[in-house]
Amino acid sequence: MRGAASRSSPKRLSDLELTVAIWDYDRTRALQDGRVKPEGIQVTYLPLGMPESFFRMLRHGEFDVSEMSLSWYTRTVFNEPRPFIAIPVFPSRMFRHSSIYVNAHSGIREPKDLAGKRVGCPEYQMTAAVWVKGILADHYGVPVNSVGYHTGGLKEPGRQEVPMNLPPDISVTPVPKDRTLSDMLERGEIDALYTAEMPTTFIERSPNVKRLFPDYEREERDYFKRSGIFPIMHTVVIRSDLDERHPWVAQTLTKALVAAQEIAYRDLYDTTALKTMLPWLTAHVEATRETMGGDDYWPYGIDRNRETLATFLRYSHEQGLTPRRLEPDELFAKSTLLTSRT
Repeated sequence: MRGAASRSSPKRLSDLELTVAIWDYDRTRALQDGRVKPEGIQVTYLPLGMPESFFRMLRHGEFDVSEMSLSWYTRTVFNEPRPFIAIPVFPSRMFRHSSIYVNAHSGIREPKDLAGKRVGCPEYQMTAAVWVKGILADHYGVPVNSVGYHTGGLKEPGRQEVPMNLPPDISVTPVPKDRTLSDMLERGEIDALYTAEMPTTFIERSPNVKRLFPDYEREERDYFKRSGIFPIMHTVVIRSDLDERHPWVAQTLTKALVAAQEIAYRDLYDTTALKTMLPWLTAHVEATRETMGGDDYWPYGIDRNRETLATFLRYSHEQGLTPRRLEPDELFAKSTLLTSRT
């Protein structure tokens, strides 16, 4: 699927005008600033943060193309009619061992101590939490149903999750509407917290809030060596009505986003002058290549992500979020599953 970057050119009258809502990533910036131009498409790029773009796309279908939580998207596959179709591009990936926080006085010293505890989570269905719950179950002996989940706003009160039909052995309770999970963890009103974003009380260095895995990088590297999985957080979706009218758009956007990613790869390993404010960036890139098996350590496409996607889809089903276990190919536009080769 790799290919040379398309260069910017003046808009043609025949170009299809599309709104694309994806955050301001290094790997998508060349699409945002016009260095990469999809064939036949004029892009209006909206660098919206999360979860705003997801929420607006899910609730109102405001964009033609949008970044989307993998978990939220997976659940829409069962809607009739299906509102979106994804392309195998993954702008957000992240190991999530660093995303488990505990109250220092909760008695939680290692993962097995989570059993029987009160665990906060902004949303039970959020992608980061699906990965955390699955990894803890698979690799640390913490069954998904062994803790009680408490959902609500991380930093702002009032966040509400859509109703879900979960198995009876899984307990999910909304926190009071005037409370935040960050404060509840600091006060010991919950024992632990699974969250993509750091809680305020951890950022402010409260002595009551710490990570479950202080050396999370070592833990995450060991996890990758054991599993070969680099967790996918987000994909990119196209409105189904657009895909039906213009089926060529899916593959064209995939090619463009691959080209934009290639520019980011080159920028990270340019030693003429560092483009990112990390003094040992070059060493970090080289260490990442060694650990993750090559230059393309953030792979797009189906083939190299099949096991990662299959694992996530298994977690989603086991956690009661999907009525059956999906296969990876069911997530993506057909034109992206098989591409031409020279």
